[in-house]
Amino acid sequence: MNDPVSSIRNLGPAMEEACAQAGIHSAQELRDLGADEAYARLLAAGTRPHFIGYYVLVMALQGRPWNDCKGDEKKALRERFDAIKVKAKSTPPADGLPAELAQFLNTHGLAKPR
Repeated sequence: MNDPVSSIRNLGPAMEEACAQAGIHSAQELRDLGADEAYARLLAAGTRPHFIGYYVLVMALQGRPWNDCKGDEKKALRERFDAIKVKAKSTPPADGLPAELAQFLNTHGLAKPR
């Protein structure tokens, strides 16, 4: 049985939908990818980068409350987040479309089937 992404504590329907748009369809798939690769896929699928979303994902995959880390650990997460954003900006989308356009088309049911 494949548990949905939203079965992971602190990840709700919005994250589940974003993951589905990024081709991540189960909690186990998300765990197997890990936070950094999963977040990179979310960005490639058109999710706008937001540190809190990344931070919540990291904490959720560790089984920790969303607001659990502080200080140096949180600073290190910010550096990882920034590196993921930079890489996402320099990586062209697989379909050749800008991420925002691809997300718009997907949201409105106009995207090409994969």
